[in-house]
Amino acid sequence: MSASFKGHTVVVTGAGGGLGKAYSLLFASRGANVVVNDFNGEAAQKVVDEIVKAGGKAAVNTSSATDGAAVIKSAVDAFGTVTILINNAGILRDKGFKNMSDKEWDQITDVHLKGSFACTKAAWPLFRKQKFGRVINASSAAGLYGNFGQANYSAAKMGLIGFTKTLAREGAKYNIKSSAIAPMAASAMTETIMPAEMLANLSPEFVAPFVAALCHPDGPDASGKVFEVGAGFVAEIRWERSNGAIFKTDASFTPSAVKAKWSEVVNFTNPYYPTAVTDVDSQGKLEAAKKLPPNPQASSKVRFDGQTVIITGAGAGLGRAYALMYGKLGANVVVNDVNEKNANTVVNEVIKTGGKAAAAICSAEEGEAIVKVAVEKFGGVHILIANAGILRDKSFQAMTEQEWDLVVAVHLRGTYKCAKAVWPIFQKQKYGRIVTTCSQVGICGNFGQANYSTAKAAITGLTRTLAIEGKKYGILANVIAPSAGTAMTSTVWPQEMVDAFKPDFIAPVVGYLSSKDNEDTTGSLFEILGGWAAQTRWQRSGGYGFPSSKPYTIEDVFAKWDNITKFDDRATHPTSTQEAIQQVIENFGNKGDSDPKAFADPEDSKLVAEVKENIPDPVPYSYTERDVILYNLGIGATEKELQWTYEGDDEFAALPTFGVIPQFIASSGSPLDWLPDFNPAKLLHGEQYLSIKGPIPTSGELVNETRLLEVLDKGKAAAVTSIVETRDKHTGKLIFENQSTVFIRGSGGFGGKRVGSDRGAASAANAPPKRSPDVVTEEKTSPTQAALYRLSGDSNPLHILPEFAAIGGFDQPILHGLCSMGIAGKHVLKAFGPYKDIKVRFAGVVYPGETIVTEMWKEGNKIIFTAKVKERNSIALAAAGATLVDSDAKAKL
Repeated sequence: MSASFKGHTVVVTGAGGGLGKAYSLLFASRGANVVVNDFNGEAAQKVVDEIVKAGGKAAVNTSSATDGAAVIKSAVDAFGTVTILINNAGILRDKGFKNMSDKEWDQITDVHLKGSFACTKAAWPLFRKQKFGRVINASSAAGLYGNFGQANYSAAKMGLIGFTKTLAREGAKYNIKSSAIAPMAASAMTETIMPAEMLANLSPEFVAPFVAALCHPDGPDASGKVFEVGAGFVAEIRWERSNGAIFKTDASFTPSAVKAKWSEVVNFTNPYYPTAVTDVDSQGKLEAAKKLPPNPQASSKVRFDGQTVIITGAGAGLGRAYALMYGKLGANVVVNDVNEKNANTVVNEVIKTGGKAAAAICSAEEGEAIVKVAVEKFGGVHILIANAGILRDKSFQAMTEQEWDLVVAVHLRGTYKCAKAVWPIFQKQKYGRIVTTCSQVGICGNFGQANYSTAKAAITGLTRTLAIEGKKYGILANVIAPSAGTAMTSTVWPQEMVDAFKPDFIAPVVGYLSSKDNEDTTGSLFEILGGWAAQTRWQRSGGYGFPSSKPYTIEDVFAKWDNITKFDDRATHPTSTQEAIQQVIENFGNKGDSDPKAFADPEDSKLVAEVKENIPDPVPYSYTERDVILYNLGIGATEKELQWTYEGDDEFAALPTFGVIPQFIASSGSPLDWLPDFNPAKLLHGEQYLSIKGPIPTSGELVNETRLLEVLDKGKAAAVTSIVETRDKHTGKLIFENQSTVFIRGSGGFGGKRVGSDRGAASAANAPPKRSPDVVTEEKTSPTQAALYRLSGDSNPLHILPEFAAIGGFDQPILHGLCSMGIAGKHVLKAFGPYKDIKVRFAGVVYPGETIVTEMWKEGNKIIFTAKVKERNSIALAAAGATLVDSDAKAKL
């Protein structure tokens, strides 16, 4: 039964084109009333007209998303209520951080953050009253990982993650569910930064069904979750936290002690997965810290002599603890606070301990004024600790616009302004350290803190972009989520917690991160409390790739939900936008059941055109580590090469040409009896091309999808090329692509194409250079080689029965051509390292027991090779080549 939205009213912001338009059309096609919001009234009206023409119901709203009350009012006026809100409106104002203007910063945070807040705030009372609501917030890969030239956008998009997680908590008892997506799709916004060929594969129609599935009353519970979506690929992303390190909370807890145990802090051997601020056994960590012996110190002490550090919000709490630590370790300290008395008190405390300090009395939003104090008093600045913050806790229902604006301004805009002010100095001196302040609330969300969780999460997005842009200038930027007893937390914590979790237990980690001793760690997030410190990073599920040949449906999402959200050994840890996009790009080639005319060729005869439209059923293939070992042995791996013959070896792997095995039953089983005068005895395996699309699993369940790629009429013979795509059965991820060409003597004369198309590496001539080979490898095959290799799937009696071989005109059973290919491919791997594709032409036979000599030439990132039979000086493999993964890679010896 199809999922209906009849009786629902959906508000989509920024819906005049791109994703918003796709959402609007899909919801309307499923029976929903749709409010199409866009500041471009003409574009919005076109979408409404399209919906109405198709028999749907829709209304236009041209308000800015920041006027949420007006947006939601139009839904109530037109349709009586609103049940689903898609916060999709967005703009770009990309600029390198040094050149970014305050206006460009403010415009982005207004539209993305304030717009989402305003629309959700206006819809919230309706959602609560009707005990149903769905909110989708549009984040971005730039928000999750940072992106060059997008400090404003990264901050806003990451802020929406924190916002989403708090909404999910506050809405739970009212059946209001909130999710965030990081979509990758073509739009007026992305077309300014993406190449046309990539945009062609990123249709918004490959995002919309997933969003609709999250919003359906019977859809999966995805509240508080985050998903990456694009080109048919969908995956969940969640927080993963290292076990971390525990330090004794005494005078030995110093930045030098943190340096000594840093490898423990960032060790993810035994990770766990936080979903709430209560997911840390804070009391247990504190008690464990007390029982430890004094902390060992790094041999070279961490100090800050001659360096100037700016600390915002330093009149008390964490900022004060930082100031005293830096003062003791030789730094000049600029104590910033809005409270003059508090700031001067801390300055005097630093001076009494022998340090140097000066006060900067102003808001953190006055970054230039703070930096001016540093330059005038101490001649420069080397470190920024962005710590200033306030709380204005209130349930989302009761939160005022002013309470939202104030918290976002102090935390997020204050951090931006201070970073902006130090940036030119850091760039010029090619050195700088920035530590910003998130919160566990920003990571997991928390009831009554929608403003705070948004601002804190946004700081993480900003920091990651600062890390990317600053790296080449020696500027490192990291973000911490501290839990400590301060004037701010004393309003929400019991007194015994405030007393136990001292700010002094946060300072040493901040000290190490901001020191010159930290040379590598940047763009990272750390949680710190009571003597414990751990790194927190993203983990992405293996996800699921829907075929990119046609949009999937809402029902398809329901059916594949477990695959989308499964965190198993396929899970990854993307750290950049580029890494995140790669898996989406890999799904471009996922054609699934495919278009019947996908491989049509205008030169084809009618016979061939009709046969090409037949789509064979997928052929499954499952295998275990035993099958991998059997194949590796079949192409000559030995008992001494444990990475290929012992499943317990740390580097156990399939040899790359294993990729021809899963597809064999599919390609060899393709019917050819449609050819005139077809005789299987006259069939010869001519060429084989294998493309390896990703890491080869050592066991798995795969599915082979076979299509007829090219058919040539050679007059007295036919050349038939089939293509087999081998995918993971559960995720749809493409693992291998094979192209197999067979020649059938006596089956020509059907007309059509006579000369093959250029299929790139699959049809390359691979002529050997006119020089001596760069590497020559010899390997004597075993007399039992064919008997062993046939156990990998090719059981043709030609390779085992003498009488059958005699019918084919051979003196004895011959070695499988794919076995010869595997042996030569092994030689290439050993000599030059991993390759991503390999192609051979079968030019002659090898008898078991003969010696294969592989001659190899390196031409850039390609290895041209020929395989000969030593005993008969005859060519076995010709026109052969392999494309290296990395032309500078180490050989797999």
